[in-house]
Amino acid sequence: MPLQAHVLCGDNPDQWILRIGQDQDRAAFAALFLRFAPKLKSYFLRCGFEDAEAEDLAQDTMLRVWRSASRFDPSVCGAWGWVYAIARNLRIDRFRRVRVRAHLPIVTVEENHAEAQCLRKDDQLRVRGAVEALPEEQIAVVRLAYYAERPHSEIARRLNVPLGTVKSRLRRAAARLRVALSE
Repeated sequence: MPLQAHVLCGDNPDQWILRIGQDQDRAAFAALFLRFAPKLKSYFLRCGFEDAEAEDLAQDTMLRVWRSASRFDPSVCGAWGWVYAIARNLRIDRFRRVRVRAHLPIVTVEENHAEAQCLRKDDQLRVRGAVEALPEEQIAVVRLAYYAERPHSEIARRLNVPLGTVKSRLRRAAARLRVALSE
């Protein structure tokens, strides 16, 4: 990170995003970009994209961070999780738009795979603990929906429960996780 960006911005990615959202702070964005862009490119490469496309997706992610920084709320999610969610959505959009899902490996997330690696260690432990504290039926739908990225209809078939039950379990789990992670 350039000395000037580090001195001006400190070393807190949450604060960088807040400064970008409030003041369109270019030094904060430079610090954020230098910290996140290489990790995002690695993530997209692991997802099966070619080097140039992974670079483009990393830059697109950072552009979206710049444009939507005013909506960032560190009480809901830390910088890593928020930026990663943007990257993940771009990856999914790209798969859908190009229609090459069958040709690219589908990345399933296990405890130590891409998404978990993108979270800071302390956030990772907090999230894992919060998920493990959920009732078993909620853990099952959370793992299938968020880690395995399965559609709700498939989760309902796999668990042999109505679609509405899947959705209500996800809503209850999200509410419990929101409370647990806000403490």
